[in-house]
Amino acid sequence: MKRTKPPFRADHVGSLLRPKVLHEARAKRAKGEITAQALQDIEDREIERVIKKQEDVGLQAITDGEFRRSWWHLDFLWGLGGASKHVMDSGVAFSGVATRNEGVQVTGKLGMAGPHPMVEHFKFVAAHTKRTPKITIPAPSAIYGRPMKTPIDQKTYPAMDRFWDDLGNAYKKAVRGFADAGCRYLQLDEVFIAMLCDPKYRNQMTKRGDDPEKLGPLYADLINAAMSDIPADMTITMHLCRGNYKSTFMGAGGYDAEAEVLFNRTNVHGYFMEYDSERAGGFEPLRLVPKGKIVVLGLVTSKSGKLESKDAIKRRIDEAAKFVPLDQLALSPQCGFASTEEGNVLTEDEQWSKLRMIVEVADEVWGR
Repeated sequence: MKRTKPPFRADHVGSLLRPKVLHEARAKRAKGEITAQALQDIEDREIERVIKKQEDVGLQAITDGEFRRSWWHLDFLWGLGGASKHVMDSGVAFSGVATRNEGVQVTGKLGMAGPHPMVEHFKFVAAHTKRTPKITIPAPSAIYGRPMKTPIDQKTYPAMDRFWDDLGNAYKKAVRGFADAGCRYLQLDEVFIAMLCDPKYRNQMTKRGDDPEKLGPLYADLINAAMSDIPADMTITMHLCRGNYKSTFMGAGGYDAEAEVLFNRTNVHGYFMEYDSERAGGFEPLRLVPKGKIVVLGLVTSKSGKLESKDAIKRRIDEAAKFVPLDQLALSPQCGFASTEEGNVLTEDEQWSKLRMIVEVADEVWGR
C-alpha cells in the first residue's frame, strides 16, 4: 500500500519554522543593513539545511519551508500582474490575536506576463533534492476571501465576472509556469472554502454583500481553471484550513456544508484536511470522496509541541477508514508549522519529532 507518487502516505503541508538566523537576516534587510543578495545567500543556505532535514526524517515530498516568504499567500498574490501590496486599517482577527495589517489590492488587470517569480523558488528545491520537490501556493480564493473587502479598481473591473475570468486565467498561466519548470507536485492552500463551513464567517460575508452559497462553487471553479492546462503526470492537491497564525485559528465547523463542492465539483487529485481538533467536525463527509482521490488526514497538530500518541493517531485513521477506504488515506500535520514568518508556538525539535512520528506511523499502517 506504499505510494510512489504524491500525495505520499506520510506528507506535510509545506511551511516550516523559520530559524533564528533567518529572522535576524530578514530584520537586517528591512533596516537596509544587508543587501538583497546577502539575504538570499542566507535563505539558500538555510533551505539546503531544511531540505536535508526533511530527507533525514523520511519525508518524500520536499519543500523550501516557505523560507523566502513572509506570508503563506500574500507574497504569491503580490507576484500576479495587476495586484500589489495593501496596508489595511487593521489585521485579520484570529482567536485572541490579529495578524499584521498587510493585504492585497487589485490596481489593474490581473494576469501573468511571464513565469511567476516563485518558479525560481521551486527550481532551487528541485536542484537540491532527489526526492519529490513540492511547491505550495494559495488557492485563488485567497485574493478575495478575507472577511474584509479586497480593494479592486472599479475602472478595471466595473463588474466581477471579468475579474473572476482574469483571476482564473492568471492562475492557469502561473500553474503552467511551474509545470514547465518541471514541477509535478503542487499544492493549493484553500482556507476560504473551509471557512465557509463556519456560520459566523458566512454571516460576515453576507454582511459585506456576498452570497456564501455561491462562493464555494465559485472558488472550486477557480481551482479547476487554475489546473486546466497541467500535464497528465502532474498532481494538484488542496489543503483545507481554518486559519493558522501564531498557533491560533480563525474559524470552526465540519466539512458537511461544503462537502459537495469539495468532493464533487473540485478537480484536485487529493485533499489535505484539517482534523486535529473538534473544530473540524467528524469524518462522515469523507463518504463522498470519489474513488482514486487521496485524503491526507491532518491528525497531528502543528499548533503545539506536545507529541501525539501513535496509538491515538492509528485509532483515528481507523475511524476515518469507516467512511473512505484505507488505501485512499494518508497522514500529515493539520497545517504548516509557520503559515507566516512568525511561526507557531513550538520548537524546531518538536516540529521534527512530529514529522518523524508521522513517517513512522505511516510505515506501520501502510507498510514501508
